[in-house]
Amino acid sequence: MDDDRKHRFEAVYLKTYEHILGYATRRCDSPHDAADVVAETFAIAWRRVDDLPADGEARLWLYGVARNVLANHRRGVARHRHHSVELDTDLADLYSSSPEGSVLLGEIGRAFRQLPGDDRELISLVAWEGLDHGEIAKVLGCSRNAVRIRLYRARKRLSKALAGAGVATHHLVMESA
Repeated sequence: MDDDRKHRFEAVYLKTYEHILGYATRRCDSPHDAADVVAETFAIAWRRVDDLPADGEARLWLYGVARNVLANHRRGVARHRHHSVELDTDLADLYSSSPEGSVLLGEIGRAFRQLPGDDRELISLVAWEGLDHGEIAKVLGCSRNAVRIRLYRARKRLSKALAGAGVATHHLVMESA
């Protein structure tokens, strides 16, 4: 039985490691913090290998575990840090050939960072992780309808923040999952 559990864990690890690493990297202030979150996430998965869902559900379960590990990590930090995503810097590097694009991306990044943490998380789960409403519901432990309503409100707040920053939102595509 121990070999079955070991093989099951290894298969899930190999299939989901990059997803969980990406999730942690985009949410942590440093690579070291991201590595800690990933390590703790998989340590929990190993301890709870019998609770690991089958197939694609394991990734969603691990997102939920990683989300809780990250929350615990943030609570444990001695000084309070603003846990925002440095979108403007990261994205500006990608589009550095266009000064207008860099300015626009900087404004989008600032507007995004002004959102409450729950709004940033919802929008990130759609935009970065590519999850649909049902998958987000599993990660957050709520209903699809709750996700739909929360995401609608988060997008409205982002749109309002962007408008306040002078960014025309009719150029941005924010499709529903």
